Amino acid sequence: MARLKTDPAHFEVVKNALYSAAEEMKIVLAKTAYSPLLKVAGDYSCGIFDVDGNMVAQGPDLPIHLGSMPDAVRAVVRAFGDVVPGDVFIHNDPYDGGSHLPDVNVVAPAFHQGRLLGFGCVRAHWPDIGSATPGSYGAVTEIYGEGLRLPPVRLYRDGRPDPAVEAIILANVRTPAERLGDLRAQVAANYRAAQRLGELAAKYGTDSLLDIMQEVLDYSETMMRAALRALPDGEAEFTDVFDGDGVIGPGETEDETFKVHIKLVKRGDTITADFTGSDDAVAGPMNAPLTVTASGVFCALKMIADPNSLIPPNSGCWRPVTVTAPPGSVVNAQHPSPVVYANHEISHRVADMVMAALFAITPGSVMAGSQGTSAVITFGGVDYRNGDRFVSYESVKGGFGARPVKDGINAVASTVSNMSNTPIEILEMSFPLRVEEYSLVPDSGGAGTYRGGLGVRRVWRVLENQAHAAVCCERTVTAPFGLDGGLAGAAARLELIAPRSNARRLTSKGGFLAPAGSLVVMQAPGSGGYGPPSGRDRAALCEDLLDGYVTAAEARRAYGVEPP
Repeated sequence: MARLKTDPAHFEVVKNALYSAAEEMKIVLAKTAYSPLLKVAGDYSCGIFDVDGNMVAQGPDLPIHLGSMPDAVRAVVRAFGDVVPGDVFIHNDPYDGGSHLPDVNVVAPAFHQGRLLGFGCVRAHWPDIGSATPGSYGAVTEIYGEGLRLPPVRLYRDGRPDPAVEAIILANVRTPAERLGDLRAQVAANYRAAQRLGELAAKYGTDSLLDIMQEVLDYSETMMRAALRALPDGEAEFTDVFDGDGVIGPGETEDETFKVHIKLVKRGDTITADFTGSDDAVAGPMNAPLTVTASGVFCALKMIADPNSLIPPNSGCWRPVTVTAPPGSVVNAQHPSPVVYANHEISHRVADMVMAALFAITPGSVMAGSQGTSAVITFGGVDYRNGDRFVSYESVKGGFGARPVKDGINAVASTVSNMSNTPIEILEMSFPLRVEEYSLVPDSGGAGTYRGGLGVRRVWRVLENQAHAAVCCERTVTAPFGLDGGLAGAAARLELIAPRSNARRLTSKGGFLAPAGSLVVMQAPGSGGYGPPSGRDRAALCEDLLDGYVTAAEARRAYGVEPP
């Protein structure tokens, strides 16, 4: 890194002010959004970007967006050379800087005395973006079937929304009032970013602010290179098998699995992740744009190289990291392959794959396999209480993998996700659904010296009217892996129990009809254990038995211990 142009104290003050502004964007969005998915679950990210679209500061949001948000802003920079105060832009094209269609990017420039300072960007998951399936989670075979796809479009002019653009958007979604509320919340959060950038420019000078924004990128790069140098050099590979893409072809009775392969090469202060050897694109929506794949790599490397979160996550942080994959493969999707599932499912699993591969190089710095899925479920239909349409979107939490010195964590978002659990009270107030059960699943954490975190069982009852539902879940075929002798965690399981009917096993992805009174059951995966079970402290095992995390039968089977 070149020597700072400003004194260290001045640099630290402005750097931290930029990150505080990004966090403030998050607060504004949460307090003004309409949908529970944004207000309480937190499926969004906020960031501040320089004039070229590089991410300078991200709020405490979702690592899943680390790789692709800068491309979203760069898409606006490329498309509009005439950015002026009062502009706001919107887009969600996965093939032009987006991730998947429900993730809608709203971008606004910031100015001071006529000079462009940079941009704010809020990427928020909309519970519905159109398509034939409420929640936009159908198992389609082309991007055209996944909902409304927007290239970079000017949404506001002179500080006022373009009514024609808004009308097009709202005509294509099932719950337009909620979508408009979320959209306006995204705009408000961007306005807060513009306000804070303008205040910094007024206080410290525009040139100084622009210089420091570049120095923040260099600062993260320098720290990341130092962290990588502290890790051993080496090469490692790992291949994982995915459940499928949700499309069952003619003559097939179940979804067909596919594989992803990664090779990591760590040399000095750089690391390369090459996905050559991965399968070609699949028919269904499990194809990831390369920036989505990169987000999984970035997330895992950040956890490994910077476990204490000292390095600001921004575009500079990723300069030492190269991610490559053959165009047209399942991890480097090309138009018009569908992508909606892959955004979170591929990136989740890629993060785990990086951990598994680097176990061969730096075993003390990685963790066992986590849940490896966002375990998404959507419900949509007509609310019998008021006659309005509704769309519910949830991501069910599973197990966080065991670490070399700690147990895993139960029922929490892992790796690329940083979302909260959707509170039952909020869900039941908002939608015609009732949660009949929400519990930890005993024995779902893999046995080991350190036990894997437990998955959960969540059961919804559909009230009065039938609902159109969809699921997207991985790890129903292969279980989350253990490391260093630790055992695998429990796989996922999905069921539909219609009134007066037996339980029907659901495939891991795709839509279905849930009759009134039916139960939908999702058992999210647990996670892998670390170290041989024989090494587990007996006092810790007794606590597991008392807490109900491990059953007596599992204690005998996995640990070889007869419970007292």
